[in-house]
Amino acid sequence: MPWTISSSLDDFRARAGGFLAAHPAENTVLLTITDRLAASGPHYYGDGVPVFGWWRAEPDGPVAGAFVQTPPFSPRLGLMPESAAVELAAELAALLAAELVAEPAAGSAAAPAGAAALTGAGGGAAATLAFGAAWAAVTGTTSTVRTNERLYRLGELADPPRPPSGRSRLAGADDRELLIRWFAEFAEEVDIRIPNVATVVDDRTAAGQLHLWEDGGRPVAVAGASAVIAGMSRIGPVYTPGEARGRGYASGVTAAASAAALARGAAEVLLYTDLANPTSNSIYQQIGYRPVEDCVELAFGD
Repeated sequence: MPWTISSSLDDFRARAGGFLAAHPAENTVLLTITDRLAASGPHYYGDGVPVFGWWRAEPDGPVAGAFVQTPPFSPRLGLMPESAAVELAAELAALLAAELVAEPAAGSAAAPAGAAALTGAGGGAAATLAFGAAWAAVTGTTSTVRTNERLYRLGELADPPRPPSGRSRLAGADDRELLIRWFAEFAEEVDIRIPNVATVVDDRTAAGQLHLWEDGGRPVAVAGASAVIAGMSRIGPVYTPGEARGRGYASGVTAAASAAALARGAAEVLLYTDLANPTSNSIYQQIGYRPVEDCVELAFGD
């Protein structure tokens, strides 16, 4: 099979790292996940063993597709043809059928830990929908779209058309409790799981990645800007608590975080929006973001 599936991060980066870096927008999530695993260890996202895969159209051809799974999360598909996504579904199903779910030796083939109850998949819409249809056909489960997102790339950064009052600043240690609460509120609102919220806040604050917007000396919004990897930085999360919305703070803090990413050397600054939220899709375009691709998060059921 053209898919190689491994539990070795080193093997994955050696084989697929060049492919990820050559397409940093479409592979943005895979780049940030593998960078964090390399820095913080394999269990940063959970107790399960991470699984990595890369695809070649021919055995000796170049890598042309990749995915990562960090249990308990669903697989994240990077750039790949739809045909490769269909093959991946069949390959994972075959591994499950062979009961290769025990913790493997480093570098050996393995199915994602806990994949016997694989609950979904996410990534670019075309490949992920192809994976979901193939998975449903092979396993007899259903595949439904849980969320629709759009990936944007920054063109020329512009000031918000209605600049908010206040200013941006980097988050510091004194903001820790506020940020932990905001990250938890954000996760609940958008229905995502952020493992080890306090650790994430501490790590990102120490790395200078979290930007606050202050108005009247009071923090009113936050935006993160990831480390620059392969020339790419991704904005997120962007959160304004309910009582402070409607004043342009999200636009202001996103523009500030975007400017900081550019200053750090990012050639591509990216962000995701929920297509169900017309406000966010509008305000990001107003400050210079342009669509790259649509993405989906699938849920699998009985």
